[in-house]
Amino acid sequence: MLTDYHNHLEKGELTLDYLKRFTDAAAERDIDHFGISEHAYHFYQTANILQNSWVNERRYYDMADYVSLFKKAWDADIDVKMSIEMDYTPGKHKEMEKFIQNYDFDYVIGSIHWVGDFGIDLAEFRREWEKRDLYATYSNYFGQVVTLAESNLFDIVGHLDLVKIFKYVPENEEFLLEQYDKATTALAQSKTCVEISTAGLRKPVGELYPDKRLLQMCFDKKIPIVLSSDAHFPEHVGADFNEAIALAKEVGYTSLMTFTKGERKEFPIG
Repeated sequence: MLTDYHNHLEKGELTLDYLKRFTDAAAERDIDHFGISEHAYHFYQTANILQNSWVNERRYYDMADYVSLFKKAWDADIDVKMSIEMDYTPGKHKEMEKFIQNYDFDYVIGSIHWVGDFGIDLAEFRREWEKRDLYATYSNYFGQVVTLAESNLFDIVGHLDLVKIFKYVPENEEFLLEQYDKATTALAQSKTCVEISTAGLRKPVGELYPDKRLLQMCFDKKIPIVLSSDAHFPEHVGADFNEAIALAKEVGYTSLMTFTKGERKEFPIG
């Protein structure tokens, strides 16, 4: 059994033809459970959740069109899960919950891309890393992982240590492990699974998300996992899954979680 639950259509169009390029790629790579999880900030319906100039320029979809696309896909017997990737936004739990409950998602991904006004994974903000306190950024980032988990709004946390994307990583290992520990302790007490994402291999950091030490803590605390590619193009669907599977097995995982309309089932890793 293989999953690829984190994928985006934003580089193309919300059309059946474009969606089918992704699902065809998933079928070719023997991915049994495949889902699209478009960024929630693209949709007009999330304007009351996340607001900043970078996001506001990229809000151009309507959820009615998104839902309609999946209905067309299901009518055409295309096997695809409907999801959303929501920017976890502190102080907006009620708004996020209302949005999530308004739609019949198979699962919901919660991710952290913003630490205050700092878009940590955006090329436009890369120079900010030299201006900001690295340890404070990491502490605040993993502090948000804690409150994301405590919200219990999300089925999956996306790219758990995305904060390392540009290779800015604290040298103090004790500090880093403390951040990992607080995050995984909170996740273990929630319903939230962790994805092993191959997207980091295509980023400056050149590593899987999460770090092996962090994933080991997840396994030790019995946090379930899924596999994801975070593909923004069809050719990246299922990319480098051999490395993700090897890491999962190396730390001790033997199974993946799957989702269908919120129902969870665990299967052996394929």
